[in-house]
Amino acid sequence: MTPGALLLLLLLTDGTSCQKVCSYQDVIDHLNLTRRSDVFTLTRPVLDHTHRTVVKLDIILYAILAVIEKTQTFIPFIWVIMKWNNEFISWDPSRFCGITRVSLPKKKLWIPDLFIYEMTEKDDAPQSPYVYVDHDGTVTLEDDLRVVSTCKMDVHKFPFDTQSCNITIGSAIHSVDEVQLVPFSNSSRATQFSREVMKTQGEWDFLNLTVSSNSFNFEHGDWENLIYTITMKRRPLLHIINFLLPILFFLCLDLASFFISDHRGEKLGFKVTVLLAISVLLLILNEILPAMSNKTPLIATYCIVIFALMLLNLLETILVTHLMEKDSPTQESCRLRDNCEGKQGESKTHFCDREEKRDNHCVCVCDMPGGDTPCELLPMAEQVGSGRPAGECGVLLLILEELRRLQRSQALLLSGTMDGGTPGYWTRAATKINTLFFIFYVVTVSLFLIFMCIEWSS
Repeated sequence: MTPGALLLLLLLTDGTSCQKVCSYQDVIDHLNLTRRSDVFTLTRPVLDHTHRTVVKLDIILYAILAVIEKTQTFIPFIWVIMKWNNEFISWDPSRFCGITRVSLPKKKLWIPDLFIYEMTEKDDAPQSPYVYVDHDGTVTLEDDLRVVSTCKMDVHKFPFDTQSCNITIGSAIHSVDEVQLVPFSNSSRATQFSREVMKTQGEWDFLNLTVSSNSFNFEHGDWENLIYTITMKRRPLLHIINFLLPILFFLCLDLASFFISDHRGEKLGFKVTVLLAISVLLLILNEILPAMSNKTPLIATYCIVIFALMLLNLLETILVTHLMEKDSPTQESCRLRDNCEGKQGESKTHFCDREEKRDNHCVCVCDMPGGDTPCELLPMAEQVGSGRPAGECGVLLLILEELRRLQRSQALLLSGTMDGGTPGYWTRAATKINTLFFIFYVVTVSLFLIFMCIEWSS
């Protein structure tokens, strides 16, 4: 055999041998995972029971799916990374063509019995069925979890609130002497990684992710937990546009109602309509906020105080209208006397009342208030003498009576002045009350809005 053929044969033999050794199945066969799998799954993977299994844990926040204040439920989507050492597993990478890591099914190895304390529902999302195993026995588990957890929320500053929800992870049966949890990343690194991989935040703006540990004693030993606190701030723009601004607009309308005349009946109806609109917004607020809270939410105080101010304004309008109505009978009788003044030659004017009309059989034709023309008395005899039938005079009397009714209605719409344009006593009192209440209302609303801005921004 020539030297060249011998060299080719050696190369082919080495290639076949290298191909046989460089397979993952050879590594698994070397570890006896297919034959003695119970050794790797039944008990904690330590050669000596006094050895502690150190589990390095890391959590990265992928997304904030939902925050439900009504039920105080927090639903994040997280990426969980766990690493621990299995003392039964090791191999020399040089014997297997440099293979340093293989993937195995979860059911083939022992997995730490970690759970989330705040989790209220089981995650039904598909999980990764494999783990990575390094040549030095380090086992790495990476999984994505959709966590439905409970969170104690403080909605006192809604919708300008900041919430902090915890994800507490601990072992179910192993104490700290057996399984010790160690954070793989500190708070700054976890926050940075979470911001880099964040997919969606929705209504909430992610601020930071802090890591802390907590130890407690219970019966057979000490247990240790890792607490990941997710801090997030609500984006209030949607609630400002859909809720706070409409209430502020209704308040401005209520302030503008002071410029509507108190003699007009639509002012009272206008205020009642605005009050009912605020009531509808209060029903919407009741659907947003949780039923129980440690403190009264500022937005509830905001709505209730504005509702109370509008109610007080409505009561003041009713009072002012009532006081002005007390002057209307006196004003109406004076107007009738002024409008029924007659003139007989050069003598003073006299009042033509109903009794005189019946006795003298006269018709009183009156001008509108403010006119200088006195009323004219038309004797019934002249009407009869002129050939008019008596029934026509009765019709004229009915027409004049209707005119008087129109004059009385007009008196209610005017500002109500007595002789010489002087307002009545109750009208003057109602005007003073209305002016003082307007000043009180504007000052109170301004101070209240300033107070709410300070409280929400603090």
